[in-house]
Amino acid sequence: MTPLFDRPAWQLAIFGGVITGLAYQPWHLGFLAWIGLIPLLHIWLDHDANENARYGYVFGMTHNFIAFYWIGVNSGASFWVVLLSLIAAVLHLGIYWAVAGWILGRVKAYGNGLVLFPFLIVSMEWVRSFGALGFPWGNMVLSQLDFLPMIQIMEVTGSYGVTLWIALLNVILYILIQNFEPNKKLGYFLGILLLGLWFSGNSRMKGFNDSLTNMGVAVLQPNIDPNAKWDYKKRENTITYMDSLHSLAINLNPDLILFPETAFPAYLRLDRHVRGQIQSKVDSSGIPVLTGTVDRTKLPDGKKRYFNSSMFLTPNHKYILYNKLHLVPFAEYIPLSDQFPSLNMLNLGQGNFTHGSEYTVFEWKDIRFSNLICYESSIPEITREFIQQGAEMLTIQTNDGWLGKSAGPYQHYDVARIRAIENRVPVVRSANTGISGLILANGVSMKEQGLGEMAVFKVTVPLGATGSFYSRNGDVFAMICFVIFLLLGPIPCIRRRY
Repeated sequence: MTPLFDRPAWQLAIFGGVITGLAYQPWHLGFLAWIGLIPLLHIWLDHDANENARYGYVFGMTHNFIAFYWIGVNSGASFWVVLLSLIAAVLHLGIYWAVAGWILGRVKAYGNGLVLFPFLIVSMEWVRSFGALGFPWGNMVLSQLDFLPMIQIMEVTGSYGVTLWIALLNVILYILIQNFEPNKKLGYFLGILLLGLWFSGNSRMKGFNDSLTNMGVAVLQPNIDPNAKWDYKKRENTITYMDSLHSLAINLNPDLILFPETAFPAYLRLDRHVRGQIQSKVDSSGIPVLTGTVDRTKLPDGKKRYFNSSMFLTPNHKYILYNKLHLVPFAEYIPLSDQFPSLNMLNLGQGNFTHGSEYTVFEWKDIRFSNLICYESSIPEITREFIQQGAEMLTIQTNDGWLGKSAGPYQHYDVARIRAIENRVPVVRSANTGISGLILANGVSMKEQGLGEMAVFKVTVPLGATGSFYSRNGDVFAMICFVIFLLLGPIPCIRRRY
């Protein structure tokens, strides 16, 4: 055994989890993901299914705790609620690694475990994206934004193509470390893989900053403490402050002004006074505004429904509302509360919002665009649907102020860069406390504003051909990887048993 692996399995699992988790931090350590899975691979090849599940769970909990510790620093809820949220998230996400380890332990005798491993990791990430608790945010591509040329394949494969080559790289390095034969051929394959990804990706990155059609967007980053925004005593000062930022944005003479999520402490549809102030400036300047707001409707039975929304106000026209489609579980609603209304009685500090139902596409000066609200940017299917509906540009409104200067806001901004590459669409992001900026369709970030800073700035968004193979076909690549895994492992296992 290589001395590197002459350690108890539980220590190797923790070590691999630490290395992989660190790759997700905004410290430019993404290369650690290229080796972070090696200890786990060694464990899974050397133990039975039940042990694999146990050590996979240790790896998964360690990895997710380090990568997403910021779940536990949310200032929008009590200490015990956010701590419970972090613990629950870590325990939940660890299950996927446990199940993957158990499966590999059951089928590796009927197929080459080294070959099965990359397809298993892709399949695990794909399955983890399903349902109300789906978490595509955690996909391994999030650790690779420092290596833009190597992730341009997402326009075809989605994020799962990046996961495949990362897992494959871990396998090849493991084989070389263990001195398996034939080493030279694997070394050549590794070099060709990396160089091919780099050169092809570098070639694809060119040209996304040039366009015959552009849209000027003024972006507001107010930097308001989200815990103080809804303080009634500060309400008028907050509205006055936002109005002054609106004036600064108008002076930049853009085509559109973008406010962040829940920019005003008001239900704008119902508060005609505040909405009237905004509309007056929109009418006088001729520049439309897309602002975040909250909305409330009343049902015939007297019950009220609340929405996290965006309002598009145009000169001398009625407003258009978009209601957030994908809410944050346990923060904006309780999963299954639609089927079991009694769950709404749980008080975990959540907002009890209602899901929106329509994919709204706004239009101004013959340019069509759609808006993602906060966590929605982490859901690939929502972005794809907006592109299929005709959006040429995406805006994102968010409020990451709850997370302070943790890794959360940095990861959230990189999530937006992933969506831009996948769909070959430019993205303009307005975040209350940062990070705001323009993201080109190749993932390059421009005019990026720092955390905890006030900023009003203008970006010129290049518009052109929007959409990609991934936009049109979705997770076909992940499905193919899943089928390959079934054909190489579980199906031969079942056939030999029966």
